[in-house]
Amino acid sequence: MRMSADLVSELTALLYRFDLLGLVPVGVPADEYRPEAETIAQRLDEAHTVEDLERIAHEEFTAWFSPELAGPRERYGALAREAWALI
Repeated sequence: MRMSADLVSELTALLYRFDLLGLVPVGVPADEYRPEAETIAQRLDEAHTVEDLERIAHEEFTAWFSPELAGPRERYGALAREAWALI
């Protein structure tokens, strides 16, 4: 898997676009999800499938926020599919 500043930026933009926590409407900056993008990118060696990436993204959002705010893992499926295309 490729890990680079460009990939982190692409993941940040993707997380912002998907806005799984609903923060964009309240006016958060475009780099709001950069810390989460960085921790997801750091774990890409664990991702051998789209499902792995879905699990990783869900785990990171759960760790950064809470299980309640992160929501169910299934919420991360479409995000994982698009992110998989980046890597």
